[in-house]
Amino acid sequence: MSFTQRLRQVQMQQNSLLCIGLDVDVNKIPAHLKDTENSVVEFNRQIIEATHDLVCAYKPNLAFYEALGERGMTVLRETLKRIPKSVLTIGDGKRSDIGNTSEYYAKVLFNEFSFDSTTVNPYMGFDSVEPFLSDPEKGVFILALTSNPGSKDFQRLKVGTKPLFEKVVQTVKKWDKKRNIGLVVGATHPKELQHIRTMVPSMPILIPGVGKQGGGLKSAVRSGCDKHGQLAVINASRSILYASSGKDFAEAARTEAKKMRDEMRMFLG
Repeated sequence: MSFTQRLRQVQMQQNSLLCIGLDVDVNKIPAHLKDTENSVVEFNRQIIEATHDLVCAYKPNLAFYEALGERGMTVLRETLKRIPKSVLTIGDGKRSDIGNTSEYYAKVLFNEFSFDSTTVNPYMGFDSVEPFLSDPEKGVFILALTSNPGSKDFQRLKVGTKPLFEKVVQTVKKWDKKRNIGLVVGATHPKELQHIRTMVPSMPILIPGVGKQGGGLKSAVRSGCDKHGQLAVINASRSILYASSGKDFAEAARTEAKKMRDEMRMFLG
C-alpha cells in the first residue's frame, strides 16, 4: 500500500483531516508539569490520549526536541510510542542535502524513529530528495509554498512566466512514481492552494498556517481537499496545545480539536 493510499484509509477511518503539531515549547506547558522529570513526555501523552480519535496525524517538529539536547531524542521516542498505529506520524524536519547525506536523514527519520512521513526541502534538486522516496509506504511532503511571510522572497519569483512554487509542483509530479509524495502549501495562500490542487488532483497536501498564522480553515478545507474530500492534512499546533495553561489543558485541547474537526466536516458539506 502506498503512503497516499494509507492516508486515504486513515482519513476515512478517523473521519478527520486534522493534524496536530506536537511542537512543544517547554516554557508554555502548564506549571504543574514543569517540575516533573519527564514534563514534555507527560504533556504529549495527555494531549495524545485526549485527541487521538479526532485526528488523522500528529506532526512533531524536530527542532523542539533537538533543542532539549541529548534527552530530546528520548523525549521524541517516548512521544512516538504513545501515538496509536491507527494515526499517521509526520517528522517535520524539512531535511535534504547531497545524496549520501540525505540517505542518512531518511534512515534516521524512517528507520530509527519509524515516522510514517516527513517534510523535505526540494531546493537542492532530485538527488537530494530521491533517498526519501525509496519506500512507497513512507510519505514525503515537499515544500511548495510555505505559510510564513518570507515565502515571497524566493517561492514567488518568476521562472519564465510562472512563479517558482509552480515549477516545484510541476517537477514534483514527475517524481511521484510510487505515489508517496505530497506537498506543503500554507493556508495563508488560499488562491494558490486552490490552483495547486487543480495541478495535483490526487496528491496529499499538508496545510500549515491555520489559526495563529492567519490562514482560514474554510478555504483550507474547500481548496485543499481532493474530489473525495480527502488528502488535505490540515495542521494546527498552538491553538490546540495551549488551549489552556491549567490542569485542564488536555480537556481544553480536546475541545478545541473537536471543534476544528467538526468545522472541517461542516465545510465539506
